[in-house]
Amino acid sequence: MEQFLLSLLRHIAYNFPQLSLVAEDCGQLETQEDNYPVTFPCVLVGNTDISWTDLDEQGSSQRGTATITVRLAIDCYDDVHIGSTQESSIANRYRLATDLHNSLQSLEFDNLPNIYPLTRQRSRDYTLPGNIKIYESLYTFLISD
Repeated sequence: MEQFLLSLLRHIAYNFPQLSLVAEDCGQLETQEDNYPVTFPCVLVGNTDISWTDLDEQGSSQRGTATITVRLAIDCYDDVHIGSTQESSIANRYRLATDLHNSLQSLEFDNLPNIYPLTRQRSRDYTLPGNIKIYESLYTFLISD
């Protein structure tokens, strides 16, 4: 799994140089501090969950259905109400979220033949204190062991 996570993080960092940070999600956005320990915009990837099934009677070979969460976090300090002359910020945020999804949907890893392509299962957006907008997507993929 560590090779998968590293490959996914590298893919995002390479394809989105405008991000200030691409990292494993270790709860950086769930802080009680006044300042977040990340810079924006950033992508945090984590919360992997895998359900395994045996492929043989001995249990020596398994296939898993895995989920992983990808969170794009953007500082929305700009005044983005209609008439503020900053309306393009809204469109730019959604474009970045869409571009990120398009780069991940059906993503295959040539160096990891036991990982099958990613498929988005769910997405949502929400805000955190301090005008931080989160675009979150949950992806599933199969993994064989």
